[in-house]
Parts: sequence; structure tokens; C-alpha cells
Amino acid sequence: MERIVVILGHPDQKSLCGALAERYAQAATVAGHQVEVFRLGEMEFDPVLRHGYREVQPLEPDLIRLQAAVAAAARLVLVSPVWWGGMPALLKGMFDRVFLSGWAYRYRKDSPWWDKLLVGRRAEVYLTLDTPRWYYRWIYGAPVIRQLRRTILGFCGIAPVSFTLFSPVRSSTPAQRSRWLAQVGERARR
Repeated sequence: MERIVVILGHPDQKSLCGALAERYAQAATVAGHQVEVFRLGEMEFDPVLRHGYREVQPLEPDLIRLQAAVAAAARLVLVSPVWWGGMPALLKGMFDRVFLSGWAYRYRKDSPWWDKLLVGRRAEVYLTLDTPRWYYRWIYGAPVIRQLRRTILGFCGIAPVSFTLFSPVRSSTPAQRSRWLAQVGERARR
């Protein structure tokens, strides 16, 4: 049994991402895992880091709860669309506000290096996009994958990070979306 945190990065719960997140959570729960779901679109928090890292911006109760859940989790599951090649502003704002110095990482004194404070956790990322997967990877360079793997999750010590891309959503059929939901459910049961 693992403690799993599922984060829905799409602001609309009724989206394909919302269905994927719910399927994952249901299947993982049936498999005996302890699952907590965070729907960013329903949470109350300011996604803007108002003063950068110059001043401490107190966390809202929803972010305190999310931070505690991530700290206790063995597995982090992100479900998000890819918009303009990257993650939605709401998801990026959550990372800016929650994955803070002293909690997710700590810079070493008089050194360019840092300590990764979230070691021992792994992540699964499920992304939906309208761009064909091959085009996103080879032409665009998969920017959100690089950002999440290297400069957010990896920077904090979360590894390994696996990615599953569902695309193109715009031209997908109901049968294709059903297969995607089944694939997510199967992954959650493992």
C-alpha cells in the first residue's frame, strides 16, 4: 500500500484530464492504496508569487494541506493538459507557491549547489495535448516534460518521473478516450 497524491492541473473537473484523474484515483483506491486528490481549479489559493522569493507569502489552508500530503506521499500523480507547449498557469502557480526553498529543496551556504528534500518519492505524469506526440517531442522539444523532470520534480529529488502523453485529443474518438481511461486505471492498480 502506498500513499498517493493525485493533482489535477486542469482547472475544469469535467475535462478529459478530470476524468483521467478520477479514474486513476478510483483504481488506486480499489487496489488498496491511500489516495488523496487535489483539484487545483476547486482549491482556494493565489497562484501568483506576489514578491518572488524576496518575501514569504503565507500559504493558504488548501496549500498547507497539499504540502502535507506531498510530504507524506510515496507517489505523486500529475494530470494536466499541455497549453502553449507548457503547463497551465494554475499548475505552475501551485509549484511556485508549494515547492518552496526549505521545504522542497535547500540551497547550500556559499555554494551554487542545493539539497533535494523530496527524495524517496516518485512521480507519474499524464498529459493531454492536441499536438501529435511525435511532433511535440521532436519539433517542440517537449518543454513541459523537460521542465517537470529536470527543473521542478528532479530539482527537488522526486525520481523516477514517468510520462504518458494522450494525443491528439481534439480528433480523438470516444473509443480512444475509453482506451486512455483504461490505460490510466491499469497503471494505477500496479
